[in-house]
Amino acid sequence: MAQARRLTRRGRRRPSWAWLVFAALLVVPLAEIALIVAVGQVIGGWQTLALLLAESALGAYLVKREGRRSWQALRAALTSGQMPGRELADAALVLIGGTLLLTPGFLTDIVGFFFILPFTRPITRRWLQDIVERRLLFKAGIIRGEVS
Repeated sequence: MAQARRLTRRGRRRPSWAWLVFAALLVVPLAEIALIVAVGQVIGGWQTLALLLAESALGAYLVKREGRRSWQALRAALTSGQMPGRELADAALVLIGGTLLLTPGFLTDIVGFFFILPFTRPITRRWLQDIVERRLLFKAGIIRGEVS
């Protein structure tokens, strides 16, 4: 179980999470720098800096507002005795989106806004739910549509 690489059902090797994180930590900053330089060449250096600062300010406001809303929804679900699955997922997405908005750059800001905005968060929540469901079903050895 503690192998660095495991075989998938088709026999291919699947990279471990450590390699994916390493690649992301290498590729994302390079892509951010390249995009900032490209935007700076098109609109100018000071305007690019102003745009990055404006995105940060808007992101901080949205994180505060949506964080408060998700916290209130979580408290309401807990006091009513409901299972707070959706509320916990929303709180996690706001936390992750806020973290992405703290990193300077346009790509991480786009993803962060996608995680935080109330009209895009349900899409992200469904996508996250599908990923977790597939991983759990794969680990359990269950194939969709299979009757046991």
